[in-house]
Amino acid sequence: MASLSSLTIQQAATMLQSGQVSCMQLVEELLQRIDDFDPTFRAWVTVDHQGALAQAELLDKELATTGPRGALHGIPIGCKDLFYTSGMKTTACSPLYADFVPASDATVVSRLKQAGAVILGKTMCTEFAVNDPAPTVHAWHPAHTPGGSSSGSAVAVATRMCFATVDTQTAGDILRPATYNGVMGLKPTYGRISRAGVIPVAWSLDTVGVTTRSVEDTALLLQVVAGSDSHDPFVASVPVPDYMAVLTALPVVPRIGLVRQYFYEQAEPEVCVHTDQVAETLQRAGGQVEEITLPEDLSFLHAAHRTLVSAECAAYHQELFSAHPEKYGPRIRQFIEAGMLTPAVPYLQAQRLRSQWRSAFQDVFQRVDVLLTPATPSVAPADRSTTGQPVFQIPWTLCGFPSLSLPSGLNADQLPLGVQLVAVPWQEERLLAISRWCEQALHLDLFPPSPGLTSPQKA
Repeated sequence: MASLSSLTIQQAATMLQSGQVSCMQLVEELLQRIDDFDPTFRAWVTVDHQGALAQAELLDKELATTGPRGALHGIPIGCKDLFYTSGMKTTACSPLYADFVPASDATVVSRLKQAGAVILGKTMCTEFAVNDPAPTVHAWHPAHTPGGSSSGSAVAVATRMCFATVDTQTAGDILRPATYNGVMGLKPTYGRISRAGVIPVAWSLDTVGVTTRSVEDTALLLQVVAGSDSHDPFVASVPVPDYMAVLTALPVVPRIGLVRQYFYEQAEPEVCVHTDQVAETLQRAGGQVEEITLPEDLSFLHAAHRTLVSAECAAYHQELFSAHPEKYGPRIRQFIEAGMLTPAVPYLQAQRLRSQWRSAFQDVFQRVDVLLTPATPSVAPADRSTTGQPVFQIPWTLCGFPSLSLPSGLNADQLPLGVQLVAVPWQEERLLAISRWCEQALHLDLFPPSPGLTSPQKA
């Protein structure tokens, strides 16, 4: 599609800074797409038309006088509706927060604005980012779930209603919907990005990440939002590399560890065949691909994960839930009730096992740079009462490892498939460089059908 909305962030930034297009033109086109498409897809909770246009006007003046604020100057971005946005509703898609307007921005939102990004609005998510499905419609087929909890973000990026979004992952909340809708999701190392001003699900697991359409765009966003923050004690004070420079500077002959163990047992046959085909393509392109066996049984991770999430979720909601249980959806209500009954010993044991697994998994990376697995057990299920299974993300979210979902093809029904790449903690630069190499080897750019078309198509 020959439109500004189909550009990558890097392409749009180049056009903005060369004067080929204005911030106002870019924002106006994206807002028009939202007006045209969101009644069908329901990806947005709030769209700040006036605020976005006012910011675009200001940024155009700055561009003409003082130059760009940064790489995201004039780029329209969406925020999952868990991030505090000053003067704009932050509802967590719950009736309990329906009228909540924060007085300040989340640290991530503040950093985006400082870099010149235009915040278009807030994207739809499951209620409090747990399990009650959002009303968002899948970008490729309306009968299928868009995934969750970052449902609206994945669909908004896939349908070109914004260039990227900032999101959160507690289980598979970024990578799963990204895979289902044919876009890219990154969950960095736990503690890489501040969560100050983000409504939590589980403090010891919640990780801020991004949804985009390319590895280069992912690197641009990560560069802006990563780094220490005095307002979040869980953010590590570790250096933030120059991710864009690393994309081309690192000598990439990737050592890729294909993990069939556990993942192929859980996945549908077409997913296993597809992942093997991707591995073969990467090997033909020059990658070193070998099968890797993990040192632990991943099935035990899920019970530990659920124990931690339900207990911490219950702790956050305890007071509000006690006062208004009837205002919670049925699934999050059950989740909180289970968390309130969780004894301290299982919770502490889950944290102890988590530390042991983290150490055991790190040993695997002595032989490979990244692990390769299917991103999801199946394409997006034809069941809108579910958000799908996060089982392929839970091990890496629980242990804090950075992971990225890469669109890798379409199945026979023309629904997106994806693979997942995982790296050792604090090595996002290596993960991004190898993901960029894989992206180029696969030569894919998936574009879903617009409303009214009868079949999906590739761009």
